[in-house]
Amino acid sequence: MESCKYNRVILKLSGEALAGENGFGIDFNVAKRIAQEVKQLVDLGVEVGAVVGGGNIWRGRSGEGMDRTTADYMGMLATCINALALQDSLESLGVKTRVQTAIEMKEIAEPFIRRRAMRHLEKGRVVIFAAGTGNPYFSTDTTAALRAAEIEADVILLAKKVDGVYDKDPHKFDDAKKFDTLTHLEVLEKGLQVMDSTATSLCMDNNIPILVFGLDEPGNILRAIKGEKIGTLVSSK
Repeated sequence: MESCKYNRVILKLSGEALAGENGFGIDFNVAKRIAQEVKQLVDLGVEVGAVVGGGNIWRGRSGEGMDRTTADYMGMLATCINALALQDSLESLGVKTRVQTAIEMKEIAEPFIRRRAMRHLEKGRVVIFAAGTGNPYFSTDTTAALRAAEIEADVILLAKKVDGVYDKDPHKFDDAKKFDTLTHLEVLEKGLQVMDSTATSLCMDNNIPILVFGLDEPGNILRAIKGEKIGTLVSSK
């Protein structure tokens, strides 16, 4: 553990990350690559919890008259599909995992129980938290912040399509400025799209740092754990 900056982490992955170049569904080659990087952390003794979004399967309301609550529950179920896919990829590499869901579905996963989740982590198992918080109107960003607080994680590793936090969209503006460090308050005041405001506020209130980095570069998850200077670090100071 001497070479690692963080001992217990929450890895937040977007659903789109699992889709790869397809943009929809699950690219199992991408899932396997992510699983290989997570295995490297586990082999180093890092305790890993993961939260996966569901945007590759379901994103928001479909149709003008669709009920928001119904749409959000559908999104929660999409995260469960992604969680099982990630679990399968990890276990194919010999990594022991547990999926815990905020909505009970005992045939395929455990219900979320904080103390049980922490015990799994202590035993070296990767715990994948699915079905969001179990409540509509809350994103998987908020789930990551909530679970990080509950399991006393050292950091949230926020793996995204971009390599950090910028003052504007780097894909649209050539003069976009990348930040090396930010405070939670600066993220909120500047309206930067790191996590949604609820998640950012929860991290600020509980002093949980967020490391935002690009997932497309192989090895970045390990670099983040080792404390190498990548991405953007959002913290209280």
